[in-house]
Amino acid sequence: MTRALIVNKDESGQVNSEVREVGEDFLGEGDLLIDVAYSSLNYKDALALAGNPGVVRNLPIIPGIDAVGTIVESDAADFQPGDVVVLNGAGLGERRHGGYTQRLRIDSASTIRLPEAFTPEQGAAIGTAGFTAALSVDALLRQGVKPGDGEILVTGSTGGVGSISIHLLKQLGYTVVALTGRVEEYGDYLRDLGATEVLDRAALSGQGKPLQQARWAGVVDSVGSHTLVNALAQIKWGGVATACGLAQGADLPGSVLPFILRGVQLLGINSVDAPLELRESAWALLAEQLDTAVLESFTEVLGLEEAAAAGAALLAGKRHGRAVVKP
Repeated sequence: MTRALIVNKDESGQVNSEVREVGEDFLGEGDLLIDVAYSSLNYKDALALAGNPGVVRNLPIIPGIDAVGTIVESDAADFQPGDVVVLNGAGLGERRHGGYTQRLRIDSASTIRLPEAFTPEQGAAIGTAGFTAALSVDALLRQGVKPGDGEILVTGSTGGVGSISIHLLKQLGYTVVALTGRVEEYGDYLRDLGATEVLDRAALSGQGKPLQQARWAGVVDSVGSHTLVNALAQIKWGGVATACGLAQGADLPGSVLPFILRGVQLLGINSVDAPLELRESAWALLAEQLDTAVLESFTEVLGLEEAAAAGAALLAGKRHGRAVVKP
């Protein structure tokens, strides 16, 4: 038996969650069996905790799209018992049981060893949010966006992706501008992370002109909809935007003008199905650039019993930074 947080529906169709002991049938499938040290709370986890059908494919389910732990059994040649590993996405907490449990089977094909630069708790604090941030920053680097090219806009900046993106970009020497709906409340927090300027999201959240005054060399966007469209309309010639989220919406109500008149590139970031090469590159970037003291300054550790309430607060826009979940 192992302790886990289960999301299910009762006979009336009401979604509920409870922490209880579960058996072998909740371990899932995979060629690695791990003792889970930590998971984390991401926006997608908050949706799963609420039973959102766009995230959760089947109920009952154990949420947790991240898992950091120690291998107990291995049927994979590249891993041995005792290895400390991390898995982000790959269907955890969506198509199959995730990391809000003390023991779990995972697939080695998407698993990497946790870099020695991080403790298991720090690896979980990074989680999918930090991994996605690193994939986004790595994409800008791969496309040749340099610090001297101009400012980088980070939307959804108080969230996990935004917070870690700002820090990584600052560490790499970029000039970062943060976009948030809570300027007065979190302006100092964002400037401490490395933002040189904090803008109110209202400036970009409404319908705007298809081509606007060029300002950004790059954009890291986790919001989508009008915010992303306006950011694209403000990118300088040859600039790059990455898109990894849809907090405002999944629509893209814009035009092709930024692409055909300014040569703008829009790159999709998929942390769930990222191939092993990109996973290793993103985690290498984190190991090289992330200041763990900064990470810990905006990280909170939660127990399984606290995860559902924290998820509801996250959906209500009442949380910032990162939350680690300890089974």
